[in-house]
Amino acid sequence: MGNIVEVSNLRVDAKTDSGRKVEIIRDVSFDIAEGEIVALIGESGSGKTTIALSLMGYTRPGCRIVSGNIAIGGQDIVNLSERKRARKRGTEVSYVPQSAAASFNPAHRIMEQVIEVAKIHRLMPVNQARKKAITLFKALALPNPDTIGDRYPHQVSGGQLQRLSAAMALIGDPRLVIFDEPTTALDVTTQIEVLRAFKSVMKEHGISGVYVSHDLAVVAQIADRIVVLKNGEVQEAGSTQDILHNPQHPYTKELVAAFEPALYARPKMVEAEKPAPLLVVDNVVAGYGMVGGSGDPAMIAVDNVSLQLARGRNLGIIGESGCGKSTLARVIAGILPAARGQIRFDGAEMPSDLRRRSRDQLRELQIVFQSADTALNPFKSIAEILARPLSFYHEMDSKSREARIDQLLDMVRLPRTLRYRRPGELSGGQKQRINLARALAADPKLILCDEITSALDTVVAAAIIDLLKELQRELNLSYLFISHDLSTVRAICDEVVVMYAGRKVEQLSPGMMGSTASHPYSRLLFSSVPKLDPRWLDSLEQDPDLVREFTRT
Repeated sequence: MGNIVEVSNLRVDAKTDSGRKVEIIRDVSFDIAEGEIVALIGESGSGKTTIALSLMGYTRPGCRIVSGNIAIGGQDIVNLSERKRARKRGTEVSYVPQSAAASFNPAHRIMEQVIEVAKIHRLMPVNQARKKAITLFKALALPNPDTIGDRYPHQVSGGQLQRLSAAMALIGDPRLVIFDEPTTALDVTTQIEVLRAFKSVMKEHGISGVYVSHDLAVVAQIADRIVVLKNGEVQEAGSTQDILHNPQHPYTKELVAAFEPALYARPKMVEAEKPAPLLVVDNVVAGYGMVGGSGDPAMIAVDNVSLQLARGRNLGIIGESGCGKSTLARVIAGILPAARGQIRFDGAEMPSDLRRRSRDQLRELQIVFQSADTALNPFKSIAEILARPLSFYHEMDSKSREARIDQLLDMVRLPRTLRYRRPGELSGGQKQRINLARALAADPKLILCDEITSALDTVVAAAIIDLLKELQRELNLSYLFISHDLSTVRAICDEVVVMYAGRKVEQLSPGMMGSTASHPYSRLLFSSVPKLDPRWLDSLEQDPDLVREFTRT
């Protein structure tokens, strides 16, 4: 069996805004055999996506392939003209992006977009292309394969749209498909079905693949071999089994170790020792839109949810996208006023609307959002961002603010020199630490953490979790931790609430996050978390009735 891809001594340079050249890919070499799937793993900035895109002869603006060879089917695409490279895209090499929603035009029906490659390259008549697309829809286990192409992108679920983007990539019979983090944004239950569909089609048709990811458990289910990257260089390469279970390079060992964060060891409390509740949510109903003058929301996102969180303790809220967990955080924060129900904080009733809350109530309950990029003002320096809550909540003078900013940077383990930078000059992990520092500037009692590690790589996310644990020990903080990453929730939380379709279906201890969970949805959710075992997906057996009932794929 020959190689479909041979990359040798690849080097890619980038030009900074100041005109300085930076080497971002250094002397990278690897190959991919026919029918083989090779994963590229590593943290953000490691060069995974840059290398993957170079296999199509494409580089991002400001980047340039400086040297090396990239042979696809024996032909070096680096030396081809752009016109000849364009002919290969979609026919010999195709691409499945992380965000399928961003790759579809919302104004056109799905079928016309899926067969567009066939029309552009004149691969087959339109009627034949439509028939082939339906065949792919069936192979990718899409519902109603004969008619799903008649819908618009917004009329299908995220998991369906991700598989439809794979159909778009496969319509031209490519020899190589590049998957760029294609399941990162999906819930674990949906992710399983999508991975199964990808793996089945690739193996059945003998198609080679490149799978870009930082999720080792996902990679374990689909890749034959793994290439580990850091700072644009190959650290280690080998079979999936060897990389995951016998890593040799220290960085690979760090990646594997970070996959399962260390559990938060806490002494067990007897009932009499348990502290009084800091937060009480009592039968809260919330949603969007209004029905007449009833005061009830037209679309209920949180349906009669009740929970309690003790001082100095952590409560996790988990569930698939759309289950209401982030809406509940917004309700508790007062960003979205509840339609009904009551919120009590530190023994006093909390007004539903944050505009009616006292300054102390606002100060003591802070929220850290998922996307640090949109939460931080890109035009302000870090010092200006951190100074604002110090002025608003504590009315500090300039000298006091400057000293406190240094303390806050120390608390989140960032160098004080970062105070002069703007958010765009920081890494994802650094920006999330600044987000956390801004919340700490208020001296809160409770921090709502809404998916704060979901956009971070495994190693960076593990470091943020360790930081949260340290800060809790030092400051006696409480966290309400919202996430779809079950291993992270298990590592930091004392109790876990499972939500489905806006309702709280179960509350349990982290030790019960498995087969001992009582609700069928909880058991399905926990059984869908991939393991670092390449045989896990193929051997996974789930109740088909539960999958049909609770999985919107």
